[in-house]
Amino acid sequence: MESGSKQQLLKRIASLVSENKDLKEKQRALAEAYSRLAGEVDEYRERIEKAKAEQGAGKPSYRQTRFDTATILYAGIQGLSDVVTATNTSEYMDKLDEFVLRFNDVVEKYGLVKLHSIGDSFICAGGIPEKNITNPITVTLAALEMLHIVETDLQNSDGPVWGLNIGIHTGTVTALVSGRKQSTYDLKGDTVNVASRIGSVGKENAVVISATTYELVKELFVCRYSGVLPVKYRNKLDLFTVTGIKPGFSADTNRYLPNDDFRTQLMLVQFGDLQEHVLDRLEKGLPKYLYYHNVKHTVDVVTESELIGWAEGLNDRQLLLLKTAALFHDTGHVVSYAGHEECSADIARETLPKYKYTPEEIDRICRIIMATKLPPQPGDLLEAIICDSDLDYLGRTDFVPVSNALYAELKAQNKSLSLNDWNKQQLKFIGSHQYFTKTGRKLREVKKQEQIERIKQLIE
Repeated sequence: MESGSKQQLLKRIASLVSENKDLKEKQRALAEAYSRLAGEVDEYRERIEKAKAEQGAGKPSYRQTRFDTATILYAGIQGLSDVVTATNTSEYMDKLDEFVLRFNDVVEKYGLVKLHSIGDSFICAGGIPEKNITNPITVTLAALEMLHIVETDLQNSDGPVWGLNIGIHTGTVTALVSGRKQSTYDLKGDTVNVASRIGSVGKENAVVISATTYELVKELFVCRYSGVLPVKYRNKLDLFTVTGIKPGFSADTNRYLPNDDFRTQLMLVQFGDLQEHVLDRLEKGLPKYLYYHNVKHTVDVVTESELIGWAEGLNDRQLLLLKTAALFHDTGHVVSYAGHEECSADIARETLPKYKYTPEEIDRICRIIMATKLPPQPGDLLEAIICDSDLDYLGRTDFVPVSNALYAELKAQNKSLSLNDWNKQQLKFIGSHQYFTKTGRKLREVKKQEQIERIKQLIE
């Protein structure tokens, strides 16, 4: 080929590369515009459906839900600028489809919801449809795994070099949910737009998160400050780049796979969701006459179990099992007063698999629950701690009002129980009671002896 022809060909290739770069920027702008327009379309759709309902045309085909804490992931697959040098553009499209399919697997793995897949843009969300507080962490994990998928497939033998821009932001969203058997979700709100903006201006082969998301994940991931993002109608937004999972929580040298310690930390965060679920069930299901075995008692036992557990030197995994057992130990009261411990264990076995507790962990939790059955006979330290926590009030300064609440509860079920008989029962029970942990004895034993002397004076 003559030199003039070569130069013309090179100029043509350079021109095509430039044009594709321009198209790439336009595509990013279109993706942002799409997110904004989607919100407007949802509003119009809502108005139309409302009008149909008012005219008697039938019920709306959607439902609207607000999520206060959802995390949006916007991923842009990079490679368009190199397509002009590929010998077979169909291979490029096949590879793009492969990435999207593998990203779908990651979304399913971490319990996220895929929102859109438009060209080389991929959008998903955590924290919907089930509200949870772990979604900033799980979305960041998913982002690192997506980046790893692309990085391990950067070079094709005869094709473009691939890259991935990922932007993540956490905030409030409104979801329009359509469909009955298989729901689809259209999200609107500033959170979606900000995530898209971060992803569109982010660095190639990087996971960039907003300051909001950073505050929620910084304990588990290595993050470095990467600058600010001008955001319309608000102040500048600080951005951070996630370079991987922190070394102590990573299962691989690439620092994108979590280890068992990471899982424990994630489940300790998830405990907030589990606690909300259980306490809500207790509030709705406990009989009204349970003045002692109520929500406050459960919260007291969970708190005291954690405090004694720290003092006794438990590790994070042991604390997780102990707190979970404390949370469930009285749930059986929604079924039966007698034998409520067995019912509590049954409820734990029914509930905990949904929160990804293993069968071995559930068995251990149920044994801890059963240790609270009177008379307490703990077999190990965790069982000893929950027994001391369950009867912690015996050595507390608020013994009198708590004891009165328990008397009122028993009186509601046994009308013939006199106050004098109750005091005799208390004296017998407290006199034979012992705290099993060093911490329990140190904190409560002295005060408990004072309560014994006080009750003796009350008995006729």
